[in-house]
Amino acid sequence: MSVWDELVGQEAVVEQLRRAAAQDVPSHAWLFTGPPGSGRSTAARALAAALLCEREDPRERGCGECKSCRTAMAGTHADLTHFATENLSIKIEEARELVVKAQDRPAVGRWRVVIVEDADRMPERTSNVLLKAIEEPPPHTIWLLCAPSPIDVLVTIRSRCRPVGLKVPATEEVARLLTRRDGIEEETALHAARLAQGHVGVARRLAVYPEARSRREDVVRLPLGLAGISSAVAAADRLIATAEAESDADAEERNEREKADLLVTLGAPEGAKLPPHLRAAVRRLEEDQKRRARRIQVDTLDRFLIDLSTFYRDVLTLQLRTGSPLINQHLQRELDDYALNSTAERTLEQIDTINLTRRRISTTANPRLAFEAMTASLILRH
Repeated sequence: MSVWDELVGQEAVVEQLRRAAAQDVPSHAWLFTGPPGSGRSTAARALAAALLCEREDPRERGCGECKSCRTAMAGTHADLTHFATENLSIKIEEARELVVKAQDRPAVGRWRVVIVEDADRMPERTSNVLLKAIEEPPPHTIWLLCAPSPIDVLVTIRSRCRPVGLKVPATEEVARLLTRRDGIEEETALHAARLAQGHVGVARRLAVYPEARSRREDVVRLPLGLAGISSAVAAADRLIATAEAESDADAEERNEREKADLLVTLGAPEGAKLPPHLRAAVRRLEEDQKRRARRIQVDTLDRFLIDLSTFYRDVLTLQLRTGSPLINQHLQRELDDYALNSTAERTLEQIDTINLTRRRISTTANPRLAFEAMTASLILRH
């Protein structure tokens, strides 16, 4: 099994990356772009593994069998740094740490590879820190950046990167991967892949976890229960409460353990009052944990909005009679009734409202107020 096997529906990209891995001196910086679920980080990790592969024949790099391939795909290779922020944005201190790490010579392989997920989350000041390292990289370092779109990355950075554009894989391709890799029954895999709109990670979660399918069903059925302002506010409260519960569940598992590990690392006296310099370190950790909780909540709410938009996408498909397959085929009767009681113009307004809410929650806007405004706007007017 090669490192390219999980890149479903990306034949052109796989060929591009294979050729790069076979070169003696590949490009020093790459930018992987594509919609959520297209496999940006998967492609970056596959290229990293192929670059670090131990096979002598360049055509066989990315074998997936040697120790370097296995450890690179697992994220534990000594010459691979895989960075993904848990905050809403990448901090300038984190970028500086990556730049310092990139100066190290490879420990066991030919290259030192640095993967940066969510490169679109770098503010301009942070991007400028990374820019210098990409402009004048050490001869042994290769940068792999990931972002939804090229325009999400500072123009001076993307102009110095070799672009790799990925597409959302077809539903059938995702279903075959779930069946082959995870042993999921074909019908379940196909249903999950259709609901996930080709997003491999979401499709697997829907196929494996019944509670994920149940939660998505509640979100998609939300428009059917919007009879007035009170029901709209209640619906918004339910979604916010679910996102907060997700964040709290993550915090419960990690926060205390991280704090305990930090105190041990700092040599804090057990049970005694912390000295001022140690209290500052604990405060920084708590601030990071709050930012992480915010990121989890925003990501959860954004997923809700993506799922909700599929309801209106299906309604619009029926209203315009495009003949395209419905994402929520199991709601055919409800979708038919809703489409008859609305217009295509109104449905487009509702889709715009959801997209506006996605933009709002990605800023400092209050998520509860944003969702209440949205659900009130989604009420079907007769």
